[in-house]
Order: sequence, then C-alpha cells, then structure tokens
Amino acid sequence: MAGTGPPAPVWALTTGEAGAAGQAEGLAAAVGRPFEVRTARLRRPWSWLPAHRQAPGLLQTGLAERLGPPWPELLITCGRRSASVSVAVRRASGGRCFTVHIQNPRVPLRHFDLVVPPRHDGIGGPNVLETRVALHRLTPDTLAAAGEAWRERLGDLNVAVLLGGRSRSHRFTPETVKALADGLAGLEGPVAVTASRRTEPDVVAALKARLPDAWFWDGSGCNPYPGMLALARHIVVTEDSVSMTSEAVSTGKPVYAARMAGGNRRIARFQTALRAEGVIRPFEGRLEEWRYEPIDETPRVAAELLRRMRAEHAGAVASGS
Repeated sequence: MAGTGPPAPVWALTTGEAGAAGQAEGLAAAVGRPFEVRTARLRRPWSWLPAHRQAPGLLQTGLAERLGPPWPELLITCGRRSASVSVAVRRASGGRCFTVHIQNPRVPLRHFDLVVPPRHDGIGGPNVLETRVALHRLTPDTLAAAGEAWRERLGDLNVAVLLGGRSRSHRFTPETVKALADGLAGLEGPVAVTASRRTEPDVVAALKARLPDAWFWDGSGCNPYPGMLALARHIVVTEDSVSMTSEAVSTGKPVYAARMAGGNRRIARFQTALRAEGVIRPFEGRLEEWRYEPIDETPRVAAELLRRMRAEHAGAVASGS
C-alpha cells in the first residue's frame, strides 16, 4: 500500500521474512486504517547489535533503504531484527509513534508501547499481550473467497496436507516421511498437498510415490493454500510450523499434527497447550471428528492496541503534552 504522498498512519515493517511479514500485515489490516508495508534490511554493524544498544545513525545509514519522518501514528514490527528499527523510530519520533512488536524482541520490553508474544514464549508485563496462536492475514471472508476460487480444481476435498521442512529444530527423516505417507495412504477421499519453501524435494518425491492419486501443488500460479484450508474437511500440518498450525485452527476444523524428528521446548509448549484444549490431535493415520471454537487472535489484538492508543492519546491531551 505504499504511495508517493504522506505516509499512511500505520506501517507494517519487517526485515523481509515471509512469516514475520504475514503477522505484521495481518495485524495492520485488522486495525482498519490505511497501512504501508515496509521492509528494513540492517547493514553491519547495526545488524550485529541488540535493538536497545544500537550505534548512532541506524535510520540514516544503517538500513538498505533510509527511513525518515514524518513518522506513522502506529508502527507494527515482527521478528527480532526489526525490533531495532522499532526502538529507533520510537526515539526519533519523541514517543509520538505508538510501537507494537510481535513476538519476543529479546530486549527490555520497556522500549515498546506494546509487545505481542505467543504464550509459549512465557514472557509477561504491563505492556505485554499474549496470544494463544500466531497472528496472520487470513479472515473468514478471504477463506470463503479462496474456497470459491479453488472449488472447481480441488472439488470435494477431504484432507489438506501442509508441509513444513528442515529448520534449526525440526527435520524430516526417512522414518517420519514414511509414517506420514503410510498414514495418508490409508485414508479415504481426496487428498491435496502443498509444500513450503523449507520442504526438501526428496520429501515431496517420496509422498508422491506413495500417494499417486493425491493432488500436489507444483508451485506455479496462485497459491492454493487458503483454498485448501477453506475446502478441506480435515487438515494435517507438520508440527514444526507454528504459523501454519495457527492458520489451520482459525477454520475450526479438525487439525492434526504430523510428527517430525527433533523439536524444541517452545514449539512443544505450543503443541501441548492446543492438544490440552482439545484443538489439535496427533496424526496417526485415521480421521476423527471434533469441534472447537475457531481461534483467531488478530482481531482481539487489533482492538486492544487501538484501545491503548486511545488511552495514551487521552492521557497526553489531559496532561497538555
């Protein structure tokens, strides 16, 4: 939404990671004001330093594209590296830019007006608003539109399979791929599979060999991902991805976590909490029916940040500042 005139009252700013951008843009859209998508890539040495201990000149020379006033009324950032830009803009604006940081910034929380971490990070404070799942761009309207757009191609879809891939904490092994493939092969009804950028080609090849009747997205054309979420009766998502799991549970449909090798405590806490709440179940090669209230934290966070912005503005007016 960037333009050539005055800046929009809201910036959604990240350092370019797709997952972070999706969260920042989703929250910005939910706020309901015009917003611009900004990407800030830090140069060295600024990229090496903690967000609250930056060398001078970050906004002038420390970014690939310079940022300057007039500043937005609201700055939404997501991801550790973008926290540095948030802190710098808040200082440069004299505190007049309300800053919201999604995820744990890993620096003192007082440097932000509001911090929105997932609850599995286990941080708290007066300016902290925890979420059960990750924020995202999906809404009931966008899902409905995607379902109509993909209905002719995907038809009566029984199972949507969302694949993650190798990360610092998780990986596919021949055993986990075989377990997933065997489990899917034993199901009745149409299956559609979409891979992420982290999914290794040999994983997709192994699944194709075991599931000759399944539909696989080849990466060309429009992404079927939201259409698959809209149309499928059941959703299987690999346990490595907090973002895909969060989007899947926004549908209210049965969501199954497919096992991968490895793991870490943060994602384990995320999975464990949703299982305890009856939202997700492990994928064991059979389909079940259960219900839960769809989980979408983005509107709640948007409403709360707007309330806090109004309260801060009213306080500033009352004090004459």
